[in-house]
Amino acid sequence: MPKTRRLTETALLTALLTISGAIKLPGLIPGTEFQLSAPLAVAVCGVFGFSTYIMAGILSSLIGLILGTQTLLNVGVAMIFRVVVGICVGVFGATWPVLVIAGPIGSSAARIALGNIIGKAAVPLLLAALPGMVYTALAAWPLALLLKRVKVQTERVMQSVQR
Repeated sequence: MPKTRRLTETALLTALLTISGAIKLPGLIPGTEFQLSAPLAVAVCGVFGFSTYIMAGILSSLIGLILGTQTLLNVGVAMIFRVVVGICVGVFGATWPVLVIAGPIGSSAARIALGNIIGKAAVPLLLAALPGMVYTALAAWPLALLLKRVKVQTERVMQSVQR
């Protein structure tokens, strides 16, 4: 893949993750809000591969730190989520069952790590994350299909331009 295309692709995915990460859907119970970037991140990993996914995630976190919308704790938790999702997809492939469960597994790992970091029980953190895990599981596969369609269409356009 040409460097300019890879750079552009990563930048667009970074922007998508950053913007969707700033949007939170409120939950019925305080603390159960859902970040829209979680299912998008899983879909990006499945469609574009781990290296593009992790680079876009790191850049998104860096932007969040610069803008003051994230703390180092937020970034640490997000990186745990990203690495666990990447391991799931890398080991088991980008099939629909894997993409459906990778997000909840990543969220669980991140919440357990957060509980250990702040010295609080992880169970309440996991319970608060359950609605978001369900949203992520339901949305990751349709988002992956959408991103795959966009990627395939972009590749077709690029091939016709190069002719």
